[in-house]
Amino acid sequence: MKTAQEYFDEYAISHQNETNQAIHYICVPLIFFSVIGLLMSIPSTFLENTLGLYNPFIENWAVVVTVVISIFYLRLGFWYFAEMLFVILLSIIGNFWISNNFNLFYVSIVIFVLAWIGQFYGHKVEGAKPSFLKDLEFLLIGPLWVIQKLGKKSKKATE
Repeated sequence: MKTAQEYFDEYAISHQNETNQAIHYICVPLIFFSVIGLLMSIPSTFLENTLGLYNPFIENWAVVVTVVISIFYLRLGFWYFAEMLFVILLSIIGNFWISNNFNLFYVSIVIFVLAWIGQFYGHKVEGAKPSFLKDLEFLLIGPLWVIQKLGKKSKKATE
C-alpha cells in the first residue's frame, strides 16, 4: 500500500490549477457528505432482510461503509484516521439533522449531482482527468487531501 504522501503527491498532479483546487475544497466535502447521506437513506431493514444482519449498533449502511473505509485511513496513519473520523461524524450528524427536517435521499442526490458537476468543471479547467479514473482509492484520498491542503493554508495564515 502507498503511503499517504505518495497518494497526495500523485493526487496533486491533476490538481495544480487554483480554480480546480478551490472547486475541490467545496465539492469534495459535499460529495463525501452526500454519499454518507445516500448510505443513511438505505433502510436498515434492507440489511436485516437481505443479508440477515441485525445489530442494534448497525442502523444503516453508512455505519458499515464508514467502518470499512476507516480501516483504509488508519492504515495511512493514526492522525489521518482521526481527521477523517471527525469528518465522518460531522457528516453523520449533519445528515441526521437533514433526515429529521427534509427528505435525506433527495437532498443527498441533489448535493451529489451538483458537486460532481462542479468537480468535472474543475477538471475541465485543469485540463486533466480526475484521479479516481486511474485508481478508485483516490475517491477516499480526495477528502483527506482537502483537509491537508486547507490545514496548510490555515497554518500559513496564522504565521
